[in-house]
Amino acid sequence: MPLSSEGVSSEPDLFVVCKNCSSEVSPYVTECPYCGQRVRKRAPKLERGEPVEQRPRRVRPPTLPKLRRGEMPGIAPDTRPNATIALVGLSLLATLVLAADGALLFDFAIVDSATDDLWRVVPTLFPHDNLGYQFVTLVATALFGTHLERRFGATAAVLTFLLAGAAGAALSVVVGISPAIGANGAALGLLCAWLVDDRRAARRGDNRENDLLGVYVIAALLALLPVAAEQASVAAGVGGAAAGALIGLLLSSFRR
Repeated sequence: MPLSSEGVSSEPDLFVVCKNCSSEVSPYVTECPYCGQRVRKRAPKLERGEPVEQRPRRVRPPTLPKLRRGEMPGIAPDTRPNATIALVGLSLLATLVLAADGALLFDFAIVDSATDDLWRVVPTLFPHDNLGYQFVTLVATALFGTHLERRFGATAAVLTFLLAGAAGAALSVVVGISPAIGANGAALGLLCAWLVDDRRAARRGDNRENDLLGVYVIAALLALLPVAAEQASVAAGVGGAAAGALIGLLLSSFRR
């Protein structure tokens, strides 16, 4: 066997000789396989080779819990939209009260584009004298007002309705289009505010998988209401949509 200069084997033994039968056996056994004579008390330790490279542990990305029944992405299902319900209720009440005396409609709503009473840009949002017109606007108000309220709170939903509706009514006064009665501008404002926030969330990678086709259909119905309802103003719809989009941009920027 080759020895180092110190007399110690520089390499492990390839075999050992059994003292009983003189057979060459593996150095890693304790008994001779030929005669059964014990060769050594215990087998030598095996030298460890190169450490096996461990694969990096796969870290699972964090996941959100499954949506509960009735829950939509980005919306808290357990929050009752009381503010939106109040807006719809006020509109129905205003229509019932003013239906008893049609003259009151002229006292609270913008029927003359040259009016100096700009405070009317707010109360003019609630009465409707056309049931079909009111049905479309209140369905849109209930739907998108609920979405905004559950995401941003009651104050955001109410202010969006009032500011967008008032902006649309004021635009009607400025451009000389009258009358401007009803909530088509306010409803379009709520829709556009929700849509802007939803699209900005999608750009950030938060795809809420909402049915945008249905949203666009409702938006088209609201925009075309002046064709079917004489008291619905085109300018109110345009102004309300623009104001709602701006509000949605602000809300989305503060709530990332």
